Amino acid sequence: MEGMSGPYVVRGSVSLPEAELLWRFSRSSGPGGQHVNTSDSQVELRFDLARTEALPEVWKERALERLAGRLVDGVVTVRSSEHRSQWRNRETAAVRLAALLAEATAPPPKPRRPTRIPRGINERRLRQKKQRSDTKRGRSGRDWG
Repeated sequence: MEGMSGPYVVRGSVSLPEAELLWRFSRSSGPGGQHVNTSDSQVELRFDLARTEALPEVWKERALERLAGRLVDGVVTVRSSEHRSQWRNRETAAVRLAALLAEATAPPPKPRRPTRIPRGINERRLRQKKQRSDTKRGRSGRDWG
């Protein structure tokens, strides 16, 4: 993979090891022009999440749980075919995989602490309701008789 801009950092000092990335190239679908039937520009990048030693154990468990719907036998796959150049598709796929793993290994958000509504706000709301009620009651036609 000469000329690649790796290593692809997942988060902090953890990055994707080049040896564990499996690349596959094929012809992109869709319209083309000259050179279209001879270039394998679509890139498929596979990363064996279940067997990797590159991620800390806690991150790996978190990622396996969160990406369960995308995994096939513990392997996560990312495809890229937006660009006409295979090299740019490689870059896009690797960056996408790193971003996917960064999101999947992120710590869970802190639980929300429920807050109480301040008494002043509640009192103001009730006062406004009462005022509106009086306004509407004043519109009734009972006294016109």
